[in-house]
Amino acid sequence: ISTDELKIISLIAFLLGLFLIIDITNDYVITCEKKISYKTSFSSKIFGKESWEISWKEIKSIESLPTSQGGRIYYFKTNNNEKFIVPQRIDNYKRFLSIISEKINLEIHQISYISPLWTYKILTFLSLFMIVGELVAFSV
Repeated sequence: ISTDELKIISLIAFLLGLFLIIDITNDYVITCEKKISYKTSFSSKIFGKESWEISWKEIKSIESLPTSQGGRIYYFKTNNNEKFIVPQRIDNYKRFLSIISEKINLEIHQISYISPLWTYKILTFLSLFMIVGELVAFSV
């Protein structure tokens, strides 16, 4: 909802924001027999999020650190003492954890979500609902 003078700027800002949100949330994980890879999108790279790839043999442990909200963040620690964050916003997270457990032979029962994936799905639905409301109001 904006004044007539700002409608074009509002529309451009909306489309740019929509593109950034969709692009930033399209990071993904690939696992195979030899390695795990985390691939980031173009926008994520601009904001400093790096893609990475680790062979299963390089992972010597999984460490955790507390978050300010009381949760825990988990990291793969390599033989070179490098740390790579364990992706946690993944559909079918239990399957992902079983792949990790199978490949690195470490006890991982303590690893859990930062927050369940359904919370992100609800936020996505609410955001889409708000966007539709803006578009309806914008077209009137």
